[in-house]
Amino acid sequence: MLQALLAGVASIRAQQTRMNVIGNNLANINTTAFKSSQVTFQEMISQTLRGATGPTAGGLGGTNPVQFGLGVVVGATSTNLEQGSLQSTNRRSDLAIQGGGYFLVSNGERILFTRDGGFDLDASGSLVHRATGERLLGWSADSFGVIDTGAPVDSSSILTVLLGTIQGVQVTTFADFTGNLQSSAPATESWQTTFRTYDSLGGSHDIDVTFTNHQVPPAGTPPPGAVSSWEWSGEENGTPIGDWSTSGERLYFDADGNLLNTTAVQQVTVPSLNGAPAYTVDLRFGTLTQLDSDSEVRMTDQNGFPTGTLADYSIGADGVITGLFTNGLTRSLGQVAMAIFSNAGGLERSGNNLWRDTTNSGNAIIGTPRAKGRGSISAGFLEQSNVDIGVEFTDLIVTQRGFQANTRIVTTVDEMMQELINMKR
Repeated sequence: MLQALLAGVASIRAQQTRMNVIGNNLANINTTAFKSSQVTFQEMISQTLRGATGPTAGGLGGTNPVQFGLGVVVGATSTNLEQGSLQSTNRRSDLAIQGGGYFLVSNGERILFTRDGGFDLDASGSLVHRATGERLLGWSADSFGVIDTGAPVDSSSILTVLLGTIQGVQVTTFADFTGNLQSSAPATESWQTTFRTYDSLGGSHDIDVTFTNHQVPPAGTPPPGAVSSWEWSGEENGTPIGDWSTSGERLYFDADGNLLNTTAVQQVTVPSLNGAPAYTVDLRFGTLTQLDSDSEVRMTDQNGFPTGTLADYSIGADGVITGLFTNGLTRSLGQVAMAIFSNAGGLERSGNNLWRDTTNSGNAIIGTPRAKGRGSISAGFLEQSNVDIGVEFTDLIVTQRGFQANTRIVTTVDEMMQELINMKR
């Protein structure tokens, strides 16, 4: 009877542990990115009263072992890693992972992992975990917006978004033109258009491009099908900075008015000014036509920008943080890193929605979102708890009944022992 009493007590303890886990699950039903846990039981060691015997040559059959168990113990607590639903927050710094993976955060000394994407900017411009102040890790872009995702990520790989302080500028490297050069223009005809470019310091330069010398038949060595040609030249404040003979070639047109040498490299070199180095601009005339209408050519696009201040930012599904500047420039500021594990169930809870790796989880495999099994990032959303109320309440009932049943064992054994003691009056 003593074994039954001890087995009942052991089961009561096990049911209490299961109740603790259920209580914790229900307590965190609204905790961001919380992962619920489940308890599994296993039987305690069994006591063998008689071992098994095999059949004998004399005709006796074998007998099975005679054993009885000594109770139950908690075998394991496993984590349910299924993704929770996503809830919109309309905060651009809130991030949710769709798929596998964990964000990397650090306090400057070690790296922990989390799926809680409740981040915000602190006074230094760092993206930090709102609940703990842990800083989000990733790769920062250089001054040209280039991100080296092959670089290692450590506790110093902090992502920053310095709103109102970062200055952005982009030097002009090309300019696109559209328009028409009159097919019936005399050889003395000329047409001038002016466009603006920017140097590496954000300084503006107004460039005059002049189209002259309508030549019929075409001059030089025209391509097959050419019926006429034009020459071009570029100036800044009256100073020549390039023309067809030094940095390109004539513009040749066919009988249908189409430009033939669309791939020719036509360039002007803008001289240095106020400390900004000289720079070359490709003039892209590929869409010009030569029809019998008035000449009119204008610039449609150029890729330079003056100095601007970082005013806003956005985070894409691939974790790239894009800065939006007051001058219209957009430039990558960095990219959020993400980690996956060979056995994510082996991670150890560290509190505050954070996890640490263990020997059984394997080392963190760090890379970019949306690559090699890592999920994508949804900005403006947070992942919700994956606790299922229906499952938890069902387990609550089963656990309660198990607890009650084992308390009955204890009370029944107690009554039996009392009857045994009462045999001596």
